[in-house]
Amino acid sequence: MNTNKFFIFSVLSFVFSLVAFQASAQMQNPVSWKFETKKKAEGVYVFTATANVDKSWHIYSQNTGKGGPIATNFVFKTNPLIKADGKVVETGKLEKVYDKNFKTDVLFYSNSVTFTQTVTVKGKAKTNFAGTVEYMVCDDEQCLPPVKKAFDLKLQ
Repeated sequence: MNTNKFFIFSVLSFVFSLVAFQASAQMQNPVSWKFETKKKAEGVYVFTATANVDKSWHIYSQNTGKGGPIATNFVFKTNPLIKADGKVVETGKLEKVYDKNFKTDVLFYSNSVTFTQTVTVKGKAKTNFAGTVEYMVCDDEQCLPPVKKAFDLKLQ
């Protein structure tokens, strides 16, 4: 093989390896989300976000505290037609353990957790409820970087 062909082969091999590594890193997403809204009463809706977490992984509570991993956090897009009532409520089997890596107690959920937020729509307008959830997941060996997942749901 001449020098030019060897060089091209080497560069192409490196590029394909890099692309394959990047693709496998992006494919690791142990959390799947389901977002929905349900009408509770006239102008009142309940937003539900359910996180299903793969076996051996866990997602952190909104209340895990400072000094630990990134807590799950919802940010709702400003909409003058919508008023959030109270705080986001989380429901699931909450676990509290001392994490030697973070050197603090952490609060997390394994398997699944549901977050709910009641919202009121002003008037009889049709509008959307949108925002993002930022979360972090870990297993016994590693933590993945925080992820932001967007949602945008019609309120009808």
